[in-house]
Amino acid sequence: MTRVKRGYIARKRRKKILAFVSGSRGAHSKLFRTANQRKARALVSAHRDRGKRKRDLRRLWITRINAAVHCRLVIYNRFIQYLYKRQLLPNRKTLAQIAILDSNCFSTILNNLSYDEIG
Repeated sequence: MTRVKRGYIARKRRKKILAFVSGSRGAHSKLFRTANQRKARALVSAHRDRGKRKRDLRRLWITRINAAVHCRLVIYNRFIQYLYKRQLLPNRKTLAQIAILDSNCFSTILNNLSYDEIG
């Protein structure tokens, strides 16, 4: 039987994995087995942290809206409740940007609220 020289496909796969972890330190960027483990760990972390980033940004937006609303002596909870009651589904990212970048516009939104409804 003739000899088969292997390696082209396997080498291509290994090079791709080593290129993925090229920024790691020590053996994690040089040895294939540890590099492969590092890549798996990195992908797990990336997947987990995409969800975490969404949660963190939502918390940031809520904090910003809360700060802007508290300056006008209104409670965040009542403000959001009022928007839902009026069927104005709040986009917290947009509200937070308006509160920070255009305080006059945010004041107009708050002034149009009937304060007996939001308490």
